[in-house]
Amino acid sequence: MLFTRAVQLASLFILQSVTLKTDHLSAGHVSDKNRALTDLHNLGPGHITSKMKLVEVATVIASILYLTSAKITTVTFDGAHYNLKSGESSDWVAVGHFKDNTTVDGWGYLEVRSNPYFPDEVQAYAAGLLEGALTHEMIYNAYRNTLQGICKWKSQKFCDELQKYLQTNSLWMKDMIAQKSATCPVWHNVALILAQLKGVTDGYKQASPHPIEEDAILWLNLAGDIEDLESALDPDVANMSMEDWVLSGRGNVDGHCSALIKLLPKNADLYVSHVTWNSFQSMLRIQKKYSLPFRRTGTSEPKDINPGHTVAFSSYPGILSSGDDFYILSSGLVTLETTTGNQNPALWKNVTAKGEIQEWIRTIVANRLGTNGKTWSDFFSMHNSGTYNNQWMVVDYKLFKRNQSIKNNTLWVLEQLPGLIEAHDQSHVLRQQSYWPSYNVPYYPNMFNMSGAPAMVKKFGDWFTYDKTPRALIFKRDHTSVKNIHTMINLMRYNNYKHDPLSRCNCTPPYSGENAISARNDLNPKNGTYPFGALGHRSHGGTDMKLTNSKMAPRLHFLAVNGPTYDQQPVFKWSEQDFANTTPHFGHPDAWKFPVLLHEWSL
Repeated sequence: MLFTRAVQLASLFILQSVTLKTDHLSAGHVSDKNRALTDLHNLGPGHITSKMKLVEVATVIASILYLTSAKITTVTFDGAHYNLKSGESSDWVAVGHFKDNTTVDGWGYLEVRSNPYFPDEVQAYAAGLLEGALTHEMIYNAYRNTLQGICKWKSQKFCDELQKYLQTNSLWMKDMIAQKSATCPVWHNVALILAQLKGVTDGYKQASPHPIEEDAILWLNLAGDIEDLESALDPDVANMSMEDWVLSGRGNVDGHCSALIKLLPKNADLYVSHVTWNSFQSMLRIQKKYSLPFRRTGTSEPKDINPGHTVAFSSYPGILSSGDDFYILSSGLVTLETTTGNQNPALWKNVTAKGEIQEWIRTIVANRLGTNGKTWSDFFSMHNSGTYNNQWMVVDYKLFKRNQSIKNNTLWVLEQLPGLIEAHDQSHVLRQQSYWPSYNVPYYPNMFNMSGAPAMVKKFGDWFTYDKTPRALIFKRDHTSVKNIHTMINLMRYNNYKHDPLSRCNCTPPYSGENAISARNDLNPKNGTYPFGALGHRSHGGTDMKLTNSKMAPRLHFLAVNGPTYDQQPVFKWSEQDFANTTPHFGHPDAWKFPVLLHEWSL
């Protein structure tokens, strides 16, 4: 029954122009649950060729739902105390369930729903409390893998400066909340995000036997912002020239994610896909769905709830945002980004503790309040922190109709730098060339120039240009190969760096696993020579793939696979990595070979 239901739902959600012959995948074909699970593992994208006996088997493989069972947990509130209870409760404030399937299919799964009959602040805290308690084991492992000891491997001086910044920023935000949350949607939602964060912290404390620092959960949520705050808070950077910045090697020259928005031939469908690039120790992942019917303001009518009240997204333990970022929203929007960074030291002066909302908070606010690309951009632009500087894409699936021309406002693109934000409708680009690629380089000429990218081009060449960097050329060459979900997945997991001429570099050997849609820097030889560190050997690469389309997005569904690509390359195994002993990876399986799957939400 499990497998049959999976096939039925897969057919319903993403059946395209091909005919899906589910009679080959009936309950009689798979006799029991264990057999079904075995088949799921054996039929990953890397094994499709040998099993192409069915019509478009790849579509089936990419669409099969891995249905998990998890116990319901509720939070109740008696007016003074919050209580966590196993099982259902009639007076619940928040209800949810969690299952850690990391060793089975690469993901944890979390669903949380809050009760609109309680005040928003009570709902928010209860939702966080539930998440912190349910996911405490993964939070602790993620903390050990990515945060523990940060003040040693960065510096105590940086941690002290960051703490001062956060304290000042927190006081300013609390003051603004007190003044404006009753009538301002932005500040009402900022207050709720902070309440939810406090809940996660307290839930972890209640459930975990492993104490961590008081602000550790906040710092996990700040992961993207911290990258830029390290430069912004360094007094030595303030007086640097552009040339000094480049020569110092302090510039953020890492690749950070690939994204593609692809219009199929004859406008048959619109795909949105994202590949996270990160350190391999970050691969403890959770697919999350929040259903939080908060009101727009503190004085709004009960029915006036945020349009983005429900969100499904890829995320990490203890983190309220995606971090990748990749979101599917009840407002009909899909939002995602790739990091563009800032190479212009003169702009860091625009990062101040007062007057700014951290990027991860602004993202959640915009996701909750935005109803289209324009309003999402307006909300996100308020109180720009100048940290975690990204190119954001906002796809409005409400405007997409199959086999019809792309309407204006279907795709908005926003780019951020310290003190600067630029956002416009880019639907015409999608109409003209049928794809929008994103690969960590600013698109808008002014943002490209102000980001310091020209100095990087002058020093290192085409790798830092918008149109000649390897991923730009690969997307331009290969986007026409996308005809269905299977071929889209192939492109987003693509890495054939030893044989693809577009992956070559002025290196020894003359290519890099960085120069692909899904990077594999672990495969670069440790004794190789490279013009800059991003092209070399390190614990870094494409760590996942997410994909949605016009059928899945309205149901808040997406296809996903966790772990580095293994389509053209060997499976990533910690036991084979020379950096394994110095790179914490608690809670990880050794081998990361999991199928593409679609998780069915149940709350």
